[in-house]
Amino acid sequence: MRDPIPLDLARLRRSCSECALGFLCLPAGVDAQDMAKLEAVVRKRRPLARGETLYRPGDALRSLFVASEGSFKTVVVSAEGEEHVLGFHLPGELFGLDAVGSGQHRCQAIALTDALVCELPFARLTEIAADLPSLQQQLLRVIGQSADRDHDHVDVLTRRQAGERIALFLQGLRERLTRIGRPGDEFQLPMSRDEIARYLGLALETVSRGFSRLQDDGVIEVHGRKVRILDPEALRRAASGGDCQGPSATRACDRA
Repeated sequence: MRDPIPLDLARLRRSCSECALGFLCLPAGVDAQDMAKLEAVVRKRRPLARGETLYRPGDALRSLFVASEGSFKTVVVSAEGEEHVLGFHLPGELFGLDAVGSGQHRCQAIALTDALVCELPFARLTEIAADLPSLQQQLLRVIGQSADRDHDHVDVLTRRQAGERIALFLQGLRERLTRIGRPGDEFQLPMSRDEIARYLGLALETVSRGFSRLQDDGVIEVHGRKVRILDPEALRRAASGGDCQGPSATRACDRA
């Protein structure tokens, strides 16, 4: 019997292949032979500059992607040239799954920052997953998490109060950062206020006011793109549409 090798996520995320392996193999260990098979598939560290496109609508599905450094947004552009943001993808999160059903990408992936990306060729990945039941289960789990994020986006857009949408966005970001092993209570936003507005279906001015009101209420502290969560419970209440009263005893979500 081959000895299992437990996964050290902090170590695994130091390189692109390890980032992909760490995310796909959670939470169980894998043995040395299976680790080698998966490592052999990953194409390591493709650099992209901020604003560079990784794939476009109509591009054939060749690979799935994991950013070891940097973040991405996926967008569609209307006939009038207006950009709609479909999602944001953080380091360690698998993306490119929009093409799995049809074999072609339906959106455009753009680097929000300078980034390093690993490519997992889809055909080889599915071949190996068929031979490794534990990897196959984890791949399905990752796909399910992507579907959950899509559902969360729909949930955000159905919220009537602008403040609730903004709080739900920050709460979701906090949870995702925690999941990938990064600080969830203090972080640098990789996206602009305008990109957040396009994701939430709000005006830029509304998003800016919403951040300011959450800050005035002592729920968050904002310096440019740096956000610090001061009152996680108040943020949770605001995201769920309840009393979002923070330490300053005001009601930001009702006023947004």
